[in-house]
Amino acid sequence: MLTSLYIKNYALIDELNVAFNNGLTIITGETGAGKSILLGGLSLVLGKRADLSQVKNTGEKCIIEAIFDIANYDLKSLFVTLDLDYDVQTIIRREILPSGKSRAFINDTPVTLESLVALSGYLIDIHSQHQTQQLTQDDYQFKVIDALAENKSNLETFSKELSTFKTLQKALESLKLSKAELIKEYDYNLFLSNELNEVNLEKINLEDLETQYEELNNVEIIGEKLSSTKAILNAEELGVVDQINATKQELSKIANFGKPYESLKERMVSIGIELDDILIELDNLEENLTTDPQELERINNTLQVVNNLFQKHSVSEIEDLIQIKNDLKLKIDNTESLDQSIIDKEEEIEKAIEKLNQTALKIHKNRKKIIPTFVSKLETLLSELGMPNAKFKVELESLDQFVKNGKDGLQFLFMANKGSSFNELKKSASGGELSRIMLAIKSILAEYIQLPSIMFDEIDTGVSGEISNKMGEIMKQMSQSMQVFTITHLPQIAAKGNSHFKVFKIDAEDVTHTQLKKLKEDERIVEIAQMLGGLDITDSAMAHAKQLLN
Repeated sequence: MLTSLYIKNYALIDELNVAFNNGLTIITGETGAGKSILLGGLSLVLGKRADLSQVKNTGEKCIIEAIFDIANYDLKSLFVTLDLDYDVQTIIRREILPSGKSRAFINDTPVTLESLVALSGYLIDIHSQHQTQQLTQDDYQFKVIDALAENKSNLETFSKELSTFKTLQKALESLKLSKAELIKEYDYNLFLSNELNEVNLEKINLEDLETQYEELNNVEIIGEKLSSTKAILNAEELGVVDQINATKQELSKIANFGKPYESLKERMVSIGIELDDILIELDNLEENLTTDPQELERINNTLQVVNNLFQKHSVSEIEDLIQIKNDLKLKIDNTESLDQSIIDKEEEIEKAIEKLNQTALKIHKNRKKIIPTFVSKLETLLSELGMPNAKFKVELESLDQFVKNGKDGLQFLFMANKGSSFNELKKSASGGELSRIMLAIKSILAEYIQLPSIMFDEIDTGVSGEISNKMGEIMKQMSQSMQVFTITHLPQIAAKGNSHFKVFKIDAEDVTHTQLKKLKEDERIVEIAQMLGGLDITDSAMAHAKQLLN
């Protein structure tokens, strides 16, 4: 409930600080006294966009602050979602700076207007002529029926299931698009993959192949050079081996004359040993040297294939080709497995649809069950509100597709007079009739759910007498379970309030100011008497006012 409202430097208000109680609060005042200013200030707290023209003194800051007791509203989860500190006494403040910039705070935490609107909708409902038009909208009609049908839990479940269903649908569409794209490349990827698989890349050592190729391709030159090398080493008298042996013999003759000569001899011995090894290796190489045209052709073909693959794929290493081959295999496997993935996803969607249908059926049954009760209560209240011939029909239609709140279409049909036919509410009900219908519906809703504080802005326009008395009784009844404000011109309604405030203007130093005052019992009698008979209060008006209050 709204416990207090502070307004400073707004429109015709210099400064106003007022406390409110629960129950039914009456606000009265002459036309033009500033009741709309009060509503405008409250609307700013609820998230309406600010305008510097609304500031009384543009050189100073405008402040509007409202304190709400939200202990019974179960809003902790909403505060968590909005990343706000929860407090049973929640303070909402709007500021309009001289620059025209607007700021909003919830419990002293700066917030966006979106966050402010998200919270304020749970705190207070300003019922104006404009809001009455909501009654003709599908969303509001569903809200009413579902509140009475106690569908909150089912609707939350349905919303989650619908979100899952839509996610699965998007995933399926993505798979099908991927398949279409991959199919275009599939044949080419398969050709490239087969081409790489034929080479058996994992068993190729490119360096060894190139070495073997050079050897087989130059076998005659290698044999010739091996033979000539052996001849140079082994030639009689002029051969290197003989020359080394002769050198060793000469150095042996002086080896005992000192370490330098002995070292030289040992080094020549080592050279002799190394030459012997070289000769043995030359013999082995020459002996094993063979010509193999077929092997040479095989290696040459392999090298040509590998080099062609290098050029085609713009790489230079076998490892790169192996990676490309693996990537191609993955693409091919993905393409081939997409059919199964699509089948799996379609099965998931079927299960999701089954869940949605089950939940939608629960919602539908609850709606269908409550509609006769709703219509009966509504027609009874409308009869008491001066619409004895009003008839309501709520049509609930099963749809073929899912919508955001189930699988139903809903339509409120109305017939104001006997002999006429049912028609859409927006086409068949006048503004005054819509106001009374909205009051009746809010009264019914209050029996089923905890509504936020509600402010009726001259909902009694165009009615009088017994009808206005019944309107007051309905609002009084609603106020037993919620906080109700009503701005009224009718004494019958004003007399039913638990508390009574008067909006009025005063002129000071050629400046008009709007003020709000809580009336004491005797002041309230006078105010109602003036509402009955005008400024010139008669004894009968005073007596009638006392009678209404009692």
